[in-house]
Amino acid sequence: MTPEQLAVRLEASAKRVGPAIARGVEHTGTLGQARIRGNASGRPGPNVITGAYRNSWQRETRRLPHGAMCTLGTNAPQAWRLEAGFVGTDSIGRTYAQPPFPHVQPALPFIEATLMAQMRFAVAEILA
Repeated sequence: MTPEQLAVRLEASAKRVGPAIARGVEHTGTLGQARIRGNASGRPGPNVITGAYRNSWQRETRRLPHGAMCTLGTNAPQAWRLEAGFVGTDSIGRTYAQPPFPHVQPALPFIEATLMAQMRFAVAEILA
């Protein structure tokens, strides 16, 4: 391979980096959201009464020039208390002895492994 051929190949590969990474990040976000929602669907996570809390978990993926960013989260006020538990008196005087029902923390190793696999796929796709 001549230096000119290598330059052409690298240029073509560089144009595929952002889209390939974005697809992997988006897929990881989708699976991560599903895993957190699944973990928030009964023990050892929180029990489901209406499904509103579980459905409050949202995914926002944003494309960047050479990749992407995904944020998983909820605006539900009870999220941290469910994840970490709460013992004590709240701001309006109610007393709680609520144990933790972790549902996000147990999903993190899965999300990390999925992201790593997706990035390996992206590299393979770019170099193909």
